[in-house]
Amino acid sequence: MSIPQEPGHAIYRVSARGQFSLPASARRRWGIEGGGEVELFDLGDAVVMLPAGSARTSVARALSADLYRQHVEAIVDPDLRDE
Repeated sequence: MSIPQEPGHAIYRVSARGQFSLPASARRRWGIEGGGEVELFDLGDAVVMLPAGSARTSVARALSADLYRQHVEAIVDPDLRDE
């Protein structure tokens, strides 16, 4: 179950077993409506989830936690930085 925040953003409850539901809109967009795999990248203070095998996966693998923070700090627009 998600707690609505703003468009494109929500907070999800994780069960005691570590489970949560990926929104149907994301499953449709990622082409995994009938189930599928996702990849998680732990950046230290953030986790990035991407459809498994996507082109975005290569980018995520190349983005270390330190490089991620450098990019976020370089964003001038505070609204974008908070996303």
